[in-house]
Amino acid sequence: MLKDESMRMLFTSAVNAAIRAGAKIMEVYESGDLHIKAKSDLTPLTLADTLAHNEIKSSLAVTRIPVISEEGRSIAYDERSSWDLFWMVDPLDGTDEFINRTSDFTVNIALIQNGYPATGIVYAPAYRRIYFAAKERGAYCKDNVKPDINAQFSSAEMIENSIKLPVYTADSNNLTVVTSRLHISPDTSDYVNELRKKYPDITVIRRGSSLKMCMLALGKADIYPRFDTTWEWDTAASQIIAEEAGFTVCSVEDETRLSYNKENMQNPWFVCKKAMKDTN
Repeated sequence: MLKDESMRMLFTSAVNAAIRAGAKIMEVYESGDLHIKAKSDLTPLTLADTLAHNEIKSSLAVTRIPVISEEGRSIAYDERSSWDLFWMVDPLDGTDEFINRTSDFTVNIALIQNGYPATGIVYAPAYRRIYFAAKERGAYCKDNVKPDINAQFSSAEMIENSIKLPVYTADSNNLTVVTSRLHISPDTSDYVNELRKKYPDITVIRRGSSLKMCMLALGKADIYPRFDTTWEWDTAASQIIAEEAGFTVCSVEDETRLSYNKENMQNPWFVCKKAMKDTN
């Protein structure tokens, strides 16, 4: 178990890495010159993905903890399977949103301990909002956090003027579902239609990146079903934020909590929902 002093040091390293990466992302975003390429899996890669990855890797080097990043994922399972502590990073979550200029893109950094997220940072640089959480310490968000390549926040400075999550209380007579804006599968649509039979006035909101789970953590939505392909770096940081705000993030197949550092790093289909609310 990490001691409080160690956790504070790791938390500040992750916060500052995310904000610095956000500065790199916004430089590219504002220039309009995205340098879009296709990766081997045919998903897009921009200059912002690469610059953010390099910045985070450099900023986290001081922690001497290994890093798994979407843009540096080719680490053999034989090597990483023995890691009980590592960083899980998505330097630019929502690359399609970034390309489409919707502002729904984030920097995701999670510290994974014994297969589960122990702390998580989700930074939305276009909105200048940062979400963060640590196991058994609660979830928070902070506004007016501008991208800064020289960010050097202390843990106290980050917590100052932050807001404990959830902020809002959902309408108990209605159900708000959040789905992906660009990647909604037929199975997800079928699931929402089944919910509609029980909640005729259901509200469906479509958002990009890890902001979907953050919407639940804020209290602005009740459930996020994802019956489509996601990877461990897509969910690790936002999972701990949602969990510390009172939600569960569990596999559809066996209702177990999402875990990390599997040999196949693709997530199962999952549902994020209020821990005690019946939405089945």
